[in-house]
Amino acid sequence: MSDIESNKRSRRGSGAITLHDVARLAGVSPITASRAINKPEQVSPELLKKVEDAVARTGYVPNRMAGGLASSRSKLIAAVVPSTVISVFNETIEALNNTLFDAGYQLMLGQSAYSADREELLLDSVIGRRPDGIFLTGVMQPGKGRTRLMAAGIPVVETWDLTPTPIDMLIGFSHSDIGLAVAKYFIEKGRKQLAVIRAGDERADRRTVAFIAAAIEAGLPKPFIVNVGSERSIRSGRQAMAEILSKAPKSDAVFCSSDLLALGALTESRAQKINVPNQIALMGFGDVPFVADMLPALSTVRINGGKIGEIAAQYLMDRAEGKTIADPIVNVGFSIIERDTA
Repeated sequence: MSDIESNKRSRRGSGAITLHDVARLAGVSPITASRAINKPEQVSPELLKKVEDAVARTGYVPNRMAGGLASSRSKLIAAVVPSTVISVFNETIEALNNTLFDAGYQLMLGQSAYSADREELLLDSVIGRRPDGIFLTGVMQPGKGRTRLMAAGIPVVETWDLTPTPIDMLIGFSHSDIGLAVAKYFIEKGRKQLAVIRAGDERADRRTVAFIAAAIEAGLPKPFIVNVGSERSIRSGRQAMAEILSKAPKSDAVFCSSDLLALGALTESRAQKINVPNQIALMGFGDVPFVADMLPALSTVRINGGKIGEIAAQYLMDRAEGKTIADPIVNVGFSIIERDTA
């Protein structure tokens, strides 16, 4: 059993790993452990290594707010999101903020830019300020960040994904189910040669894998895939669509991992005088507000982001007030929105 598992306690109690836990594991006094963490130049290299090893094994993060609050409640919720620029997460963030604000809480927002390293740094800063709860987009994979969140004893809600083993609470949907559903949608429409324009993140990967599997199971050729990496823009969507039209010209349906990429694909199709949807159908993901009002209107996968934000806010506030969450995992599902492009 790991150190963090052996030290894990109920999050409704005083579940955080403390300086005393670190000191005990390192075999030093709490004041020495504190000195090693806060003023490492004042201790020997051997002692510093003992304390650093104990910190790494427990996931301990110093409480930078210690002594700075009149009570143990900060009325602050911290959220880490990949992006807020024409983002599928905006509806969730707005609902989260509004629900919290109406109840007297404040939201602190950090953007990871889809970078795991940046997310780690944000979480270190967030945990050290001891908010009443932490909101995450996506599921934290095993590693230092997950270990520190478990060690902190702070209520955590992961969102926009599903797993049977969340850190604490989870509100989301299955990305694999979305990939499967979109492929079946295209197949039922009589499309024979599918393609994918995707960003380089793990959730898009799961949608793509399921999409490919569904096409192959239906007896269709393996879909042509273009991975745009971290460049989630209309320009990269255009470039990806140009590649599809050049290298896989028989493609008659394209699933894009975001609405922005789909808009780029649509722009390039029109530039090359490809009729959408007669020659090629396009499906986005996210249903950002303006895509319904375009001409042609974009078909897409809609997630009820507002519902995710509202439930997440209520769950975090309930846990901050010591209440028990009866159903800590909620699947909000998704909808395929059929419009002009598919």
